[in-house]
Amino acid sequence: MPEVTVPYQPGTPCWIDLVAPDQQAALDFYGELFGWTGEIGPAETGGYAVCSLHGRPVAGIMSAEAMGEQPAPPTVWTTYFASANANATEQAVTGNGGTVLSSAMDVMDLGRMLVAADPTGAVFGVWEPRDFLGAGIVNEPGALIWSELNTEDREAAGAFYSAALGIEVSAMEGAEDYFALAVNGRTVGGLNPMRGDTPSGTPAHWMTYFSVGNTDDCVAKLSSTGGSVLRAPFDMAAGRMAVVTDPQGAVFSVIDSTGPTPA
Repeated sequence: MPEVTVPYQPGTPCWIDLVAPDQQAALDFYGELFGWTGEIGPAETGGYAVCSLHGRPVAGIMSAEAMGEQPAPPTVWTTYFASANANATEQAVTGNGGTVLSSAMDVMDLGRMLVAADPTGAVFGVWEPRDFLGAGIVNEPGALIWSELNTEDREAAGAFYSAALGIEVSAMEGAEDYFALAVNGRTVGGLNPMRGDTPSGTPAHWMTYFSVGNTDDCVAKLSSTGGSVLRAPFDMAAGRMAVVTDPQGAVFSVIDSTGPTPA
């Protein structure tokens, strides 16, 4: 299995998490769908739950109530990018037109994080690892396999991520009007310019893709456990995928495919 045992290269998606109105319900849903194990964490971590697959961390789920008096964020999956220095990345974000939503802060001895939005409005996180590297397993059923930026302004987004996070943007061979995101020449994600078939009012966003063994079977299970299907399973260049939501409205994609292995 593709386990991660060394730090991710800066600019590489390294972690995902979800802030849910009902944390336990989210833990139950994803446990049933993907085989994750996880439980509500201690009070000193705000109850943050680290979900595992085959004994390795794959994602985090947090209760919206843990935000206290802060406005609860939307129920969405957030993509975090690795950084060698969160403070320097924060300066690079603001210096290149991004907006910092939550300034760099220590997360105990685990690492240092911040949350920001790019100039087109897509929200993302930054993770500077210490004791915790991020996702310990990727690119196999039940784990993160692909991270995709959806935005109407490809040029502005591309310039920002290149300058702020060192992510290279180039046309993806064999995929019309789709762009590869790379770190040191290695593809780590994609950029999809939102077109006319995107529902009106859809904001720029990062889409999380989970690998599954069989897309149709996964969608059937999701539907039977309270999830919704936004786009039914279909075949595309990278495999067979679907766009879905969990019972609390968090959107994600599933695909039976094979993604890039960790560096």
